[in-house]
Amino acid sequence: MAARTPIVGGNWKMHLDRAGARDLLRELRAELDGVEGVEVVICPPAPWLGDAADALDGTSLHVGAQNAYWLPHGAYTGEVGAAMLIGTARYVLVGHSERRHVFGETNEDTGRKLSAVLELGLLPILAVGELQAEREAGTTREVLREQVDAALSDVDRLPEGFVIAYEPVWAIGTGLTATPEIAQSTIADVRAMVADRFGEATAESCRIQYGGSVNADNVGDLAAQPDIDGALVGGASLDASAFATICRAVAGAGGAS
Repeated sequence: MAARTPIVGGNWKMHLDRAGARDLLRELRAELDGVEGVEVVICPPAPWLGDAADALDGTSLHVGAQNAYWLPHGAYTGEVGAAMLIGTARYVLVGHSERRHVFGETNEDTGRKLSAVLELGLLPILAVGELQAEREAGTTREVLREQVDAALSDVDRLPEGFVIAYEPVWAIGTGLTATPEIAQSTIADVRAMVADRFGEATAESCRIQYGGSVNADNVGDLAAQPDIDGALVGGASLDASAFATICRAVAGAGGAS
């Protein structure tokens, strides 16, 4: 089959005021529009999604939302329904560890969100990952299988190029990064989980990113692994030059086959 196109997401989390967001969007457009060999997704905070859609319109860069609620509308003060993102965002982060561990979202919540996003024709980026205690206890595979199975429980088929982000919770914002070998082994396990449910062909087309303290220094070794199809980037995505360097390194690694 054809090589998977790697994908790099920039998750800005809850950072930047409007002026700062517009400046960064302008810099990212100048740095990365037309870059080949990698798909780039920019995930600003919800208030700046419209600005991002305007700033990146007509470019090769995509807009992603950091979160979405599974119902299309209703009396849910403060929530953004997935249906409201149509025409603004192409991608939606689902199940990020901060949603799970800071805001108490369950595996079932993640499944509802993922199903809603897919049904609307938007593209989810499903985030999964284990806590440090779970890694040390040797239960990483069981934890990830539970997360993957719950998220996909109501999904009959995955679109080609479906994106999963493996982010070990112990490596997010800590400066710790899984070694390329650990990341590769774990992501290969996740791909096998997809194969168990949807078959080898779907699993082989699935793109699985690594996330967790990704930077310009470590991304090349990570992206060179056969099952790692890009990166989900946090802090380094707030610096246009650093983020562009990461995107080019992933493109240069040639993706996976």
